[in-house]
This record gives sequence, structure tokens and C-alpha cells, in this order.
Amino acid sequence: MNATMGKPFAVVTGASSGIGLELAKQFAKHGFDVLVTAEDNELDAAADEVREFGTRVETVLADLRTEEGVEKLADEVAGTGRPVAAIALNAGVGAGGAFVGGSSLEDQLAVVDLNVRSSVHLAYRLLPPMTERGAGRVLFTSSVAATAPGPFQAVYNASKAFLKSFAEALREELRDTGVSVTTLMPGPTDTEFFDRADMLDTKLGAADKDSPAVVAKQGYDALMAGEDHVVAGSPKNKVQAAAGNVLPDPAVARQHRQMTEPGTAESE
Repeated sequence: MNATMGKPFAVVTGASSGIGLELAKQFAKHGFDVLVTAEDNELDAAADEVREFGTRVETVLADLRTEEGVEKLADEVAGTGRPVAAIALNAGVGAGGAFVGGSSLEDQLAVVDLNVRSSVHLAYRLLPPMTERGAGRVLFTSSVAATAPGPFQAVYNASKAFLKSFAEALREELRDTGVSVTTLMPGPTDTEFFDRADMLDTKLGAADKDSPAVVAKQGYDALMAGEDHVVAGSPKNKVQAAAGNVLPDPAVARQHRQMTEPGTAESE
């Protein structure tokens, strides 16, 4: 892989669709070469969409739920020989349903492995070269779900709370290194998430959702501005995030249940 003269280089995970694909497009629109990764066969078609902006796009097919997949990606990034100007750690998955009796352990642990473990692992591998150069930007895709306990998606909400805390801590640790860390916190977004999480029969799954292109633009703009976080999407997401930060957790959990309990899509 030869570097394109003069262009910065960005890495985006979970880039085959949704917010990740739109983040890759944002980098391409703004003059970055991009390395995109995902574990599904939609990746090649997604890369072609990004190439339409006239930039160089590399693909890495890797399952980031596994240690082998994370190491493969890290090695491929290092193998480019290019300094990474920006990383968007966006790959994530959900698992709806009751934790006890309504979901599989395999699905719940996949949430931990992809949302939490792979983000920590990749950050550990990819951030040191940035700090050594004294330059770089890192975006973690968390969620407004990070501000609320999440009945019927308990592990997912907890994983997003972890990412928010982890990103804010890294931001402070790296404050004087020239590397900035930003947290993207979207609300419900029109992606494949709710289908894959088996949440289409919930009120949240059936509700109107934000455009992933809008969310990605807000995330990109916040990253480039060096902001610590951005609650992206519609204004109601900011209200939800604010409520989650001030109301007692039991009250927030009860409100959340009304949106995520299976079967609520049909309730008034």
C-alpha cells in the first residue's frame, strides 16, 4: 500500500454500513485516505461508495469480536507504513431482550467483546504511534444510552457507558500529547442496529430515527474541533442525555423499560 502524497490517513471500524460508513465518507470528503474495516461482505460495496469521493480506500475484513481479528487490523494498519491522523472506533453491536431468559449468553458476550474489548485493544495498539508523533485524533462511538441503565439491553447500555468513561479518561491522560479524544453519542439512528439486536418489536425500534449521515457529520465536526463529546442527532437526544445525568438511576431505568421491553412497539 503506497501512501497518497500529502493526504492524511484515517481508520474507521464498523464501516460497512450505518454511522461507520458515513464517517468514512466524511473523512473522504475532507481529503483523507481511508482504511475501512468490518466483518461482513458488505464492506467491499461500502468501500466503493467511499471511493466515489476520489480518495484511496483500503479494506480489511476482520471480526473484531476476536483477538485475532483485532491483531489482524492493527497489523494491517502498521503495514501501510502511514501515520494515522484519525481513528474512528465505531464498531458495535447490541443484544435486545431480557438478560435472564430472553437472550443468549453468546449474544451478550459478543456485545462485550466488540463494543468494549476490541475498543480497548485497538486503542492500546494504535494510540502509541500517535503519541510518539505528538499528533492525532480519536473518535469513540458511544451513545446517549451511556447515560441510562438499559433494561432489556442491559449489557449494551453498560458497554456504551464504559466507552464514554474510557474515552474521557484517555482524553485527560493524553491532554498534553497532541492527541485529542472525542466521544460521539448518537441517539436512535436509522441503521441495521435494531434489526440485528432483535429490537424491532420495541417502541424504541419502531420509533423515528436520526439520519446516520447527519450523526456522522456532527461526529466528524466535533472530532476536528477537538471537542470532548457531542450528543448527535435530534434535540431530543440532548434532553435524554441531560435527564440521564440528573435523574435517579431507578427512575431512568423505568423510563427506559417503556421503550425497550419486547412487545412495546404495539402498545399505545
